[in-house]
Amino acid sequence: MCRNIKTLFNFEPPASEAEVRAASLQFVRKLSGFNAPSKANGEAFEAAIEEVAAVARRLLEALETTAPPRDREREAEKAKLRAAERFGRAPA
Repeated sequence: MCRNIKTLFNFEPPASEAEVRAASLQFVRKLSGFNAPSKANGEAFEAAIEEVAAVARRLLEALETTAPPRDREREAEKAKLRAAERFGRAPA
């Protein structure tokens, strides 16, 4: 999976539309191989982003868990620590 796509399920507050759209954009970029599409492909690219975002939102709304909601700040800190360990740097 693309490393830029963040987990969106089970956060309080729930993922925003902007977060879902950003993840959808990354997914479509990964599938298409385009960072930015040409004019000829722009309409299809944008339509794909909107469709993926709609499906992602439905998925997030349908999922259930008994686990307590995650904290965005704590998850970001854990990600920084993993990156520091992976790349051999002190966390910022």
